[in-house]
Amino acid sequence: MKTVPSFLICGLIGCGMWCASADLRAQDAKAPSEKQADKAQPSSADAKEGQAYSGMYSFLKDGEFVQLTVEDSGTVTGFVSRFGDGESDKGAFLDQFFKTGKLDGNKLSFTTEVVHGVAFDFQGAVERGEGKNPGDEAYFVLKGTLTENVSDANKKVTPHSRPVVFKMFPQEASPAPTVRK
Repeated sequence: MKTVPSFLICGLIGCGMWCASADLRAQDAKAPSEKQADKAQPSSADAKEGQAYSGMYSFLKDGEFVQLTVEDSGTVTGFVSRFGDGESDKGAFLDQFFKTGKLDGNKLSFTTEVVHGVAFDFQGAVERGEGKNPGDEAYFVLKGTLTENVSDANKKVTPHSRPVVFKMFPQEASPAPTVRK
């Protein structure tokens, strides 16, 4: 076998190092806005953790619930399914879809659409609950402040805030989350 001259090997190694350093210089030359955009993107681990929070949680009364779906971008969709309290809807089952919803780390916020003069605003966090294993009841809980905004006939909104803890239902009891478009 013929041997390759050492200057050729050194040349190839030098060329490889030069190309690698050019890539590093190009990364450093990114505009500050591009660097911020890179940092703003959630990591795949964060996205997977957020998706683990998706599911059905208890709400204010027995039989009422919150359906929460966390998407890759941290956007939260879902709805509150509750019994009506007004004269015209007493005992009727009402679904209030999220108007806005966001998950940042474990910080959760959502606001529902107004249905029969009532809208809800939640500000809080998703925390580990008393459930021992994923899929157990209360493995995750939504803990924070729920504000019920009630509109009267004159469109005057009266807010009622209270601390809440909503427990995740056991996985086999909740339906598969649906993606709302």
